[in-house]
Amino acid sequence: MPLSIVRQDITHMKVDAIVNAANERLIMGGGVCGAIFRAAGEEQMKAACAKIGHVACGSAVATPGFALQARWVIHTAGPRWDAMPGPDSRKRQLLSGCYMNSLDLAGKLGATSIAFPLISSGIFGCPKSLALEIATEAIRSWLTEEAKAKPDAPDMDVYLCVFGHDATKAARKLDRDLEEYIGETYVDEAMQKDRRSRRRELELLDEDTSSGGAPLSASAPMPSAHEATPEDELDDLLRNLDASFPETLLSMIDARGMTDAEVYNRANLTRQYFSKLRSGKIHPSKRVVLALAVALGLDLDQTELLLGRAGYSLAHNSKFDVIVEFYIGHGICDIDEINYALFKHDQQLLGVA
Repeated sequence: MPLSIVRQDITHMKVDAIVNAANERLIMGGGVCGAIFRAAGEEQMKAACAKIGHVACGSAVATPGFALQARWVIHTAGPRWDAMPGPDSRKRQLLSGCYMNSLDLAGKLGATSIAFPLISSGIFGCPKSLALEIATEAIRSWLTEEAKAKPDAPDMDVYLCVFGHDATKAARKLDRDLEEYIGETYVDEAMQKDRRSRRRELELLDEDTSSGGAPLSASAPMPSAHEATPEDELDDLLRNLDASFPETLLSMIDARGMTDAEVYNRANLTRQYFSKLRSGKIHPSKRVVLALAVALGLDLDQTELLLGRAGYSLAHNSKFDVIVEFYIGHGICDIDEINYALFKHDQQLLGVA
C-alpha cells in the first residue's frame, strides 16, 4: 500500500478516484476545485453536487468523474484554518478526517487507487508545512490500519499531488546538516573522482614516456585506495556468507519481532510485491532494499550488509544514496520524511513498488 508524492496536475491522474478540496456547500470554487469541475464537465459536476447539496467539514461524498480519467470524484471539505474558531488540535482532527473519510469512501466504491491534493492549504489558510504533515500522517495511519483490519483486501495506491518545489520547501525544510552533508559528501566524491581520473591519465602518460613507448599494460599496479581493517574484513566475511537476500531479510524481521504487514507498510511497499520478494521470486531494486532498511530501523552497517546481500552498496556519487545515508546515519526511520527530502531534490522515492 504505497504512498507517493508526485508533482502532477490532479485532473490528469490516471486513478480510480481523485479528491476535490471542496467547500461545504459543494459549489464550484477556484484553485483545484475549479480545475476539477472544468475538467469533469462544469454543468454535469454542478448538477451532481447540487443533488447532494452539502458536505460537513471533515466528511466526504462522491460523484461520478464524468469527463475525467478518474471514475469518481470524492469531495471533502477541509477546515478554514484562519477563520475557524477553536484550538488547532480540532482543526488537525478535521483535516485528518478529510483524508481518512475519503479513503474509507474510496474503499467502499471499490477504488484501488486515489489521488489527493493538499487539502486546506492555499486559500483555506493551513500552512503548507502543516498541511503536508497532517496529510501523510493520516494517509499512513489509514493504510496501516486497513492492512491490519482487511489483510486480504486489495492494496490502495495513494498519490499526494504537490505543485512545484515551494510546497515541499515550506512543508519540511531540510536541516542545514543535510544540505552540508550532501555538499561535503556528494560533491566532494565527484571532485575526487575527477581528480583520480586526471591523476591516472598523467601517470599513464609518464609511464609511456619513461618506458620509451612501452605498452601501457606494462605499467605497475596502482596501490589500493582503501587499506583493509579488521572491521572491513569482518564486513567482507558477513557479506560472503551463504545466506540469500530473502533469508537475511526474514532473519532481520524475526529478530525485531515485526510482522510482515508492519514491514511492508513502513517500507512503502505493496503486500503482493513483498510476498514475491520474501519468497525469492523477484530481485529487489536498490531503493526497495533501502526502504526495507528504513522500515527495519537498521543502522548504516546493517544497511550495508542488507544491500550487499542484494548486490548493492551505498555510493557517494549518487545524491539519492547520500540523502538516504544521512537519515539512516542520524537514526531517522520515518520513510515519509526521507521521501520529502528525496522529492525536493528530484530523486526517486523509497519503496512504492
